[in-house]
Amino acid sequence: MYPKLIEIGPVTLYSYGMCIALGAIMGFLYMARQGHKQFGTSFDRSNSLFLWLVLSGVVGGKVFLFFENPSHYLNGPAELFSGSGFVFFGSLLLCIPTMLLFFRHYHIPVRGMLDIMAIVTLIVHGFGRVGCFLAGCCYGIPTDSILGVTFTSESCQARPLGVPLHPTQLYEASFLFVLLGILWFFSPIKKFDGQIFLLYLMSYAAGRSVLEIFQIG
Repeated sequence: MYPKLIEIGPVTLYSYGMCIALGAIMGFLYMARQGHKQFGTSFDRSNSLFLWLVLSGVVGGKVFLFFENPSHYLNGPAELFSGSGFVFFGSLLLCIPTMLLFFRHYHIPVRGMLDIMAIVTLIVHGFGRVGCFLAGCCYGIPTDSILGVTFTSESCQARPLGVPLHPTQLYEASFLFVLLGILWFFSPIKKFDGQIFLLYLMSYAAGRSVLEIFQIG
C-alpha cells in the first residue's frame, strides 16, 4: 500500500512508524490521566514509564524481528533499524517485566496499573496493525473472497504482488478496537484489580489463534 508516507532527501517517514507514534501518544494520554485519577501518579512519573516502555518495545520488537530472518538482516543490517517493522510479541515480552519493575520501584499498585496498561496496549497495537496494512507486512493467505486486498507496490512487504490476500492486518485491528471498547466499558465495573489485564490476555490469545489461520506474512 503506502509503506513510506514522506521522503525528504535521506529522511523517510514510514507509515508504520507514524501509526505507532499516533497510538503511543493516545495511549500515553490515557495512561497519564487514569494513573493520576486512580493512583495519584504524577505526569513526570507517567512520562518516565512511557519512555521506558518505548525503549523496551523497540528493543524487544527489533530483537524478535531479527531472529525471524537472521540471514536477511545480517545481509542488510540497516533495514533492521528502519521504522518499518517490529514483532509485537517481542515488544510485549520485554515491556511486561519493565512495567513490573517500574511499578515495584515506585510503589504503584501493580494489578490496578496493569488494567490501565491493557487498555494502553490495545490502543497502540490497534494503530500498529493499521500501520502494518499500509506497510504490507503481516499479510494473509491468498483469497477469492470480496475481502481480498491486492498489493502492487514493490516497496511493500506483501507477497505475492498482484494477488488478492486476506487483509489480516485489518482483521486484527478491528478485533483489537472492538476488544478495546469492551474492556473500556467494563473497566469502571470490574470485580477486582487485574481483571481487565487477565481478560485482555485471554481474549487476545484466543483471537490471535484464529487470525493465525489466515496469516502467512
